[in-house]
Amino acid sequence: MFSSRSEEPQKAISAGNEGQLLQLRERMVHEQLENRDVKDPRVLAAMRKVPRHEFVPSDLVNAAYEDNPLPLILGQTISQPYIVGYMTQALTLRGDERVLEIGTGSGYQAAVLAELVSEVYTIEILPELASHAKATLDALGYKNIHVRCGDGYIGWPDAAPFDRIIVTAAPTHIPQPLVDQLKPGGKMIIPVGQLEQELVLVEKTDKGISRRSTIPVRFVPMTGRAAERKVTSGK
Repeated sequence: MFSSRSEEPQKAISAGNEGQLLQLRERMVHEQLENRDVKDPRVLAAMRKVPRHEFVPSDLVNAAYEDNPLPLILGQTISQPYIVGYMTQALTLRGDERVLEIGTGSGYQAAVLAELVSEVYTIEILPELASHAKATLDALGYKNIHVRCGDGYIGWPDAAPFDRIIVTAAPTHIPQPLVDQLKPGGKMIIPVGQLEQELVLVEKTDKGISRRSTIPVRFVPMTGRAAERKVTSGK
């Protein structure tokens, strides 16, 4: 699932070298997204704009725009840029949506979404990650992102319903609370599975719920209530 890196070696960079970082971000979008199947111009523009290097550990700034996921604290990861672009594009965002994200992580996916929609609600189960992501997003000036520390399996019922939901940790089944919090006509993109995972696009229609498997992926498992459930839900 995770594609190989560009063979061209990257020179050492620092967070203060904005010109070089911008060039690396442009190359990331061109090689990792445009040259594959991420074509939505709004998604490409958002990923050109958001400084991914601000969301990775300081010792990994040099790798921020490589074609790989990167480790965060507490065993978590920031997703491969292609996967961020692919999942964002799958939501077919127009600009006026309210989006729920499950699994804030570094805050990078939330920042990309915030460039594209009116409001982002993002939930992180690990307090240290939630706090760090909020500090990063605040420092970058994002005003339309709401961060909550909690169990993403149950969603954000007091802010529901949502036009779109994106999940960045893998449960073994589709959580029914998230389906319930999706507006009619809404979409959810979610990785599902254990050792073998796939991205599933869920759509809520007048006729019920439709699900379509898209591509194989590998995400960290969803914890909290999701880890306690053994039955398949939302089917």
